[in-house]
Amino acid sequence: MANAEHSGGTVEDYGARARVVRLGLWLVAAILAVRQVAVVLSTPEGERLTDLETWVGPDGVLHVNGSLYDSTLFTGTPFGGLVLKPLTRAAEQALGWGWTFGTLLLVVALGLVVARALPQPVSRLTSLLAAPVAISLLMLSLPVRNTLYLGQTSIMPVLLVLLGCFVVRGERASGALIGVAAALQPTILLFAPLLWFTGRRRAALSTGVTFAVCTALAWAAMPHDSYTYWVHHVAGTGLGGAADDLANQSLHGLLLRAGLSGPLEIGLFLLLGAVVAVDAVRRAVRYARDGQLLLAVAVTGCAAILISPTAWQHQLLWVLLAVVGRVGKRASDRYVWPVAVVLVMTLPAKMIFPNMSVLDPLRDNVVLLAALAAATVIPFLPRTSAHYQTPIPTRYAAPVPARFRRVPLLPFLKRVLTRPNLLLELLLIRVTYAAYQQVRLAATGGSNAEGRARAEAHGAQILDLERWLHIDIEHWANHAIVKVDWARNFFDFYYESFHFVVPLTVLAVLYWRRPADYRWARASLGLTTLLALLGFWLYPLAPPRLMPSLGMIDTVHGVQDFTKPDYGTLTHLTNQYAAMPSLHFGWSLWCGLVIAIVAPRWWMKGLGLLHPLFTVTAIVVTGNHWVLDAVGGAGVVGAGFGLAYLFQGPRARSAGAAQGAKESRDERTVGAVGEGVR
Repeated sequence: MANAEHSGGTVEDYGARARVVRLGLWLVAAILAVRQVAVVLSTPEGERLTDLETWVGPDGVLHVNGSLYDSTLFTGTPFGGLVLKPLTRAAEQALGWGWTFGTLLLVVALGLVVARALPQPVSRLTSLLAAPVAISLLMLSLPVRNTLYLGQTSIMPVLLVLLGCFVVRGERASGALIGVAAALQPTILLFAPLLWFTGRRRAALSTGVTFAVCTALAWAAMPHDSYTYWVHHVAGTGLGGAADDLANQSLHGLLLRAGLSGPLEIGLFLLLGAVVAVDAVRRAVRYARDGQLLLAVAVTGCAAILISPTAWQHQLLWVLLAVVGRVGKRASDRYVWPVAVVLVMTLPAKMIFPNMSVLDPLRDNVVLLAALAAATVIPFLPRTSAHYQTPIPTRYAAPVPARFRRVPLLPFLKRVLTRPNLLLELLLIRVTYAAYQQVRLAATGGSNAEGRARAEAHGAQILDLERWLHIDIEHWANHAIVKVDWARNFFDFYYESFHFVVPLTVLAVLYWRRPADYRWARASLGLTTLLALLGFWLYPLAPPRLMPSLGMIDTVHGVQDFTKPDYGTLTHLTNQYAAMPSLHFGWSLWCGLVIAIVAPRWWMKGLGLLHPLFTVTAIVVTGNHWVLDAVGGAGVVGAGFGLAYLFQGPRARSAGAAQGAKESRDERTVGAVGEGVR
């Protein structure tokens, strides 16, 4: 009875927490929706809903008596133009508001349908949270944001297909909805084979008939426009922007960007398109028969993107739906695919890949490659797999008793003994660092006169404090090092080179040799950096080299032109006033402490502690930091380790020993068995 009461109480508590989380997620979805509408409606007229204005505005192509496609500004099908023509009678202001809120409602409906269509079985918690999470992801996605900003119609075909597959009863009605979607976006006809080979043949026939009727209706009403679209432009090829533009994430755009053209490019595009279409439909049929119809729809939609002559950003929503597929047998691998898809569909490509010329092909075609992977490559698990519901679990270290009662504050952040997925780690590190760069660059507004004056005033405050403490050695150290060429060159090189190399090396070694320590160290480094960003934002500080009255020699960056508010182009590359606290010293101190804690030899510990010593010397003698900046860096490092302790508890010091003891016991057992056999 006591156990039952305890169990009942636990279930009630769990349900209450789930309802609170669900309410919070709905609040997040509502905030995102309001923000998207506010961004659109606060944009000056003439800069918002530009595509809609091009179509139905006073001078829009739908008002003219000639062809819709004379200017190539209208990229939709003739049936799409026929549907939009009645909107030309609406008042411009009312149309903008109505279109924006109407699109928003379509996004909400799309999220609700997606949540309902998740492959079964799903847990009760998933069913509770699926709808707000789906709507939030849709609101954050680049295709939806682009659609709202431009006033496009690309949400409608996706919603019509999902309604036809998951909501409407009756094969003829569902096929009719998909057929209308194909009349708006022709490559959606690829769903007809999916319906046919999954046994919904009436729906497939209804799709084809509805598409033909809608197209014929448009041809009868606008014969010249229909001929121009279907024959002259070959189903819209060449309409809108240049087909080789980065915004065109289709195979046709990829081949054009690769330098191919003419009959060779057309033939290769048709061949690749046919291969992708056949393979994607084959995979989609398999997933549909496995009970993963939403995944089958996503795979088919990704193929429709790839085989389209032009697939602009607002048409790429199908890739986000592929997030429902499950990939990986281990629990630690399960999040790689959904995280990658969400990042690709919500962040600019420059935040995912570094600005390196060798990575340009990946960065320029990242959404296309994600669609291609989803359609043809990614090995999504079938529901019959033993690992679909229960992946291979992650091994955790035994918790270490803490000195304080409520530590850890986040007990679910357990110490993991196994290595995390490398691809996921690299992806998250890259995105986190890109976000850090953006926040750091925007933290002070140093490129304007007001930000510069504020930073210099803070520099004067720091200098006065250092003089009071008798530690104002920056000018002396800077001019002393300039007189010794080898020392100047060494510390310039150390300042520029070791800031990133050493932390990345420490993380790499921990990842490979000490997985349990890796997560602890990574968490403390992340919290340290987050606290430093807060310091950059609250206290912009001019370093000694940017204080005109001090006469410092900038040994690293060269002579700065103090007559320019932004000191040349350097401010556009980095925030020159992000000096307090010094992350150069902070990251180096983090490296030294981690090495001192985990290194097995005393000489390794000592070598690790030399790095912060050399770094603090380099940042002072080069004029890039005040001595107190290093003190601030040490403060955020201490706070980072402290917060990691509060959130996760003490470092799992016994994890390695426990693992070694277990292996030793296993070896002794095997040895004893061997002796007995002999």
